Amino acid sequence: MKNKVAIITGGSSGIGKALAFELGKEQCRLIITGRNIDKLELTSHELRSKGIENYYVVADSSVEDDNKRIIAEAIYHYGKIDILINNAGITMRSMFEDADIDATIRKVMDINFFGTVYLTQAALPYIKKSKGTIAGISSIAGFRGLPVRSGYSASKFAVNGFLESLRTELLHTGVNVLTACPGFTSSNIRFAAIDGNGQISKETVRDEEKMMSAEECAKHIVKAIIKRKRSIILTNEGRLTVWLNKFFPSLVDRLVYTTLAKEKNSPLKQLIE
Repeated sequence: MKNKVAIITGGSSGIGKALAFELGKEQCRLIITGRNIDKLELTSHELRSKGIENYYVVADSSVEDDNKRIIAEAIYHYGKIDILINNAGITMRSMFEDADIDATIRKVMDINFFGTVYLTQAALPYIKKSKGTIAGISSIAGFRGLPVRSGYSASKFAVNGFLESLRTELLHTGVNVLTACPGFTSSNIRFAAIDGNGQISKETVRDEEKMMSAEECAKHIVKAIIKRKRSIILTNEGRLTVWLNKFFPSLVDRLVYTTLAKEKNSPLKQLIE
């Protein structure tokens, strides 16, 4: 991994930031991206203080030209791309019937799905040249739809299908395509969840302390990149959910409903009552 060039979107917080430090330990050179310049500058400084070479690019994953600029900056500074990690993402928390389509569903799809598509297409010629890795940070919600997160689940199902198609297209090119699916992971994504009107909630509805840490999650993902795995599901709960959903979907409907109805201020609980 020494001197390999890795791009990490959403690299200034959560799993993305943890991935930056984990890849830095492997002596990769990094490009980290995000929309908040202050967070990017701070993360870049923290990485450099650990001797990790990096460069940051302020970019919005939902904007095609921003994604093209990320690749141009990477090639200008490092001359190649070995690893692309599509990590930037946003979630939502709203009943579908109450959601403004443009403010929620479309926004989530633009960042989670189209952001992955835009950046991957721009990077693909360079990844093929290096016979590198394209990774997408997906979710169990890409295997099993979650109530109150319909747009998020739709985006992750789309990401999973896109990466599977791409993996098959690139089967004989030497490029590896990894789909990494954390379960509920302690990160900032729930604090940045948007409601039905597209407004950020700024609070989590789950107990973050009981979840896998972003750092542990990053270790598993980097290990999978090194081993050139095709997919990983990172929690026992996630693996069980995917397995049960294949064979007992009606049971999982009820289990998922009951579990998510227990969340703070869940609209599902109100429907039960």
